[in-house]
Amino acid sequence: MQNLRNANVEQLLLKLIGAEKTSALFKTLNHPQVLNEWEPGVVTRAELAQAMNMVLFEDLLARSTNGRAYTQDALAAGGSVYFDHGALRTVRWASSGALQPGEAAFARILRPLGFRINGRYPLDRLGMTGRAWAHEDAPDEIAQFFVSELHPERFSAEFQQAVTNVIGTSRDPLTPLATAHLWELEREGVLPLASAHELLPVIVGAFARQHEMPREADYEVLLKESAEMAWIATEGNAFNHATDRVADVFQLSDDEKAKGRPMKPEVERSRSGRVFQTAYRADIVKREFRAADGSTVTREVPGSFYEFITRKRTFDQDTRRWETDLRFDAGNAQGIFKMTASQAA
Repeated sequence: MQNLRNANVEQLLLKLIGAEKTSALFKTLNHPQVLNEWEPGVVTRAELAQAMNMVLFEDLLARSTNGRAYTQDALAAGGSVYFDHGALRTVRWASSGALQPGEAAFARILRPLGFRINGRYPLDRLGMTGRAWAHEDAPDEIAQFFVSELHPERFSAEFQQAVTNVIGTSRDPLTPLATAHLWELEREGVLPLASAHELLPVIVGAFARQHEMPREADYEVLLKESAEMAWIATEGNAFNHATDRVADVFQLSDDEKAKGRPMKPEVERSRSGRVFQTAYRADIVKREFRAADGSTVTREVPGSFYEFITRKRTFDQDTRRWETDLRFDAGNAQGIFKMTASQAA
């Protein structure tokens, strides 16, 4: 079923990103079985969720040289990518301009698309909380979202002021029309194709930086206490990472290290012994800052990265089916988050 194309998803992608990228994505990513049937011109929430996920995956590859190289290698070897989840970071802080604080800015998008919270994970070492969002119609096949919130009140007063300085200029990417479309989608479960065409670029655009260029002085304050908040200052709500679900993450780690790729030294293991994760170190990107004299300076900072996960399966006696363990692990997550912290500069 790898090359099966849902016509509605295809139409949404063609208009937004063009034929070449659309074709590449269909060849690259797993095809959820829930999309095997469709009604031309009537877009379901699962179809719109999958289209959004595919565009966000493509955006991550555009920003991650290592992720792009890995994906090209996988395709060249006759393989593909099983898109497990994408991760983004938010800030739960009242002074966030026109943008809703923290996870709320994305709950209003994810809920109408059919996603529901599938677990809460305290990330106390980082002053954050993570929540997994899985799709009700195909939790095992439509990529989940791991949305983390940073809690500035757990840091110093100076840090809190720097947070306000940085994100206080945030704009709201959702237009009134997009909000209306999301409400209709949540109520009906479907949208006319024309409405979905209008909505898709807006919700994709929410996964980006909504605030102005940060001041270098604020960035330095944030970096001293939280590499994660410093990352948000430059990257905003863009995908922090996208993840390929693989059969054996330990073998993959060894193989990628042998290629000289910048892999995490050790594979993270969940306390349950059922979820295993590793990643490349973050790609280094150039970002602009406002200097004290008002000029613009450019610095190299950690950008996004590409992750790998192996999830064990168990045979469910009640359903008589093999069930994938879709949970996350707080310890794993905090270890993976270090992929951007280690190179903050």
